Amino acid sequence: MKLAVLASLLGSAAAFAPASTGRAVTSLSAEKSKALPFLPYPENLKGYVGEEAGFDPFRFSDFVPMDFLREAELKHGRICMLAWLGFCAVDCGWRIYPLPEAYDGLTSVTAHDKLVEYGAMSQLFLWISLAEVVSTVAVTQMLTGSGREPGDFGLDPIGFLKDKSEEEVTRMKLRELKNGRLAMLAFSGVVTQAVLTQGPFPYV
Repeated sequence: MKLAVLASLLGSAAAFAPASTGRAVTSLSAEKSKALPFLPYPENLKGYVGEEAGFDPFRFSDFVPMDFLREAELKHGRICMLAWLGFCAVDCGWRIYPLPEAYDGLTSVTAHDKLVEYGAMSQLFLWISLAEVVSTVAVTQMLTGSGREPGDFGLDPIGFLKDKSEEEVTRMKLRELKNGRLAMLAFSGVVTQAVLTQGPFPYV
C-alpha cells in the first residue's frame, strides 16, 4: 500500500517537471550568422554567392524566393554603380557633345526638373520600361525553373569570366555583389549631399 502511494506521488511530481524537448537543444546549437552572431543563420542563403556572411536580418529569404531577391539586388547594384559614376561625372564637368543649349550650366541636381520640362525624362521612361519588360520575361522563366542564374544575361563583352576556374568566377561574382551593395549606399549618400550643399563634386 505504501509503495503504491509513493509511486503515485512520484508520478504527480513528474507531471510538473519541465519536459526536455529536442527543439530547445536545436535552438541553442543552431548555426549562427557570421555577420550578425546574435541571430540564427538564414538557411535559404546556402548555395548563393556571399552565403558565408549569413546577412539577412529581416529574414526576407524566408518568404521571398532567393533567386528573385538576388536578381533584384544585382540589378539595383549595377544601376547604382553606373548612376554614381554618371552623377559625379556631370558635376565634374563631363558632357556628351553636341550638348543642347538648354542643358548648358545644369548640375546633376538641377538637371532633373529641366529634363522633365523638355520631355527628355519621358524618353528615358519609355526605354527603361522596355528594358524592364525584357528582363521580366527572363526573371519569370528563372522562377519557373529555366536554370538561369540570377542576374545572368550572358553579357560579358570584355571576358572577365572567360577561361576562369569555378573558384575565380565565384570570387568575381562576390566582388560585383559587394561593389553593388556599396554603390547603393554611395548613390543615396551622394544625392543627399549634393542636394544639401548645392555644390560641385565632392559636395563638401
